[in-house]
Amino acid sequence: MPKGQTKRRPKTTERLLDAALETFADRGFYGASIEEICDRADLTRGAFYYNYRTKEDLFFALFDLHAQRVIDRLTRAIDEMRDAPDPLSTLIARTSAVDDSERRWYLLSTEFTLHAIRNPESARALAEHDRRLRDEIVRLLGTLFDRLDRRVTVDLDSLARFITALHEGALAQSLVEPDRLAPDELATTYLPPLIKAISRSQAKRKTSP
Repeated sequence: MPKGQTKRRPKTTERLLDAALETFADRGFYGASIEEICDRADLTRGAFYYNYRTKEDLFFALFDLHAQRVIDRLTRAIDEMRDAPDPLSTLIARTSAVDDSERRWYLLSTEFTLHAIRNPESARALAEHDRRLRDEIVRLLGTLFDRLDRRVTVDLDSLARFITALHEGALAQSLVEPDRLAPDELATTYLPPLIKAISRSQAKRKTSP
């Protein structure tokens, strides 16, 4: 690859990803065309096909980008929670914020999930990306329980699936009824007692002299 193209490629992919997220959110995964994405990015179709084969490839690039942001946000929140008076509630609040980018991603990921349910090959690819993200969440859950000084008594992979389902379901309801349900309300109400129910304190008991 010529040196100039090597330097330009990260900027090209960044423009394509930004344009794709906006176009998919506005038009839907099915409704958005490669031409529309290229027009919004002010790039040619050749630039698109130089970097991606299909719209699905573009979606999974967006998935991995979003997944890394999720991991980074969780990592920062877990690192910062140690000095908080209510560590778990603080963690939930810091990881439940919903901005416009998160709303666009939710619209896209929900539609693509329906697409994957109808298409076994897409479902397998989505499940693999989900698994890689979930592995990182499991690792962070292990760190979280250590910070809380508690020993978990359930399978962490299953717990990661449950927390993901709670987050996505609560976000859907919050986006439909923003005046009735805050994005973090269900997690704030139900996760702390759940965490206590599925774990045991590791604090050493004081013994009499």
